[in-house]
Amino acid sequence: YWQREPVNKQQELFLQDVIHLGHKFGINADLTPRQNLDFWSKLNSIKNTEFESALAQMGLQGLEDIPCHSLSAGQHRRVALARLWLTNAKLWVLDEPFTAIDKAGVELLQRKFVTHLASGGMILLTTHQDLSMHFSSMKKVILSNGYLGDEQ
Repeated sequence: YWQREPVNKQQELFLQDVIHLGHKFGINADLTPRQNLDFWSKLNSIKNTEFESALAQMGLQGLEDIPCHSLSAGQHRRVALARLWLTNAKLWVLDEPFTAIDKAGVELLQRKFVTHLASGGMILLTTHQDLSMHFSSMKKVILSNGYLGDEQ
């Protein structure tokens, strides 16, 4: 269900409200970070074209026009995660978003998560890292040894 209606009866609305970032970066290494965000935005009918701001927030200022094949794995991940600054999606589905990201990047993302949650958004993520204290009052479900359970 999405907004109290079966998803199959409103797939287009549901898909507009979801962003998925998987374990693969989903970027074209021959394109620049700016070109990757432009392509993704057009593909997903995103009207926000603040690519420079999104890339700068992810620590990629000055790298906007360098082909991604010249960037590190962490910078590839940052290009992919910059999409979060462009989307209006309410539900973020993120698979290991902190992979290849340094401590400062992890803190930046967690602050972005808090902002998104505070504005009524939702995040479903997998991680092997502990989340900061920002999330102490949030609902978390922990998978351990194949069993689901609420964190107390």
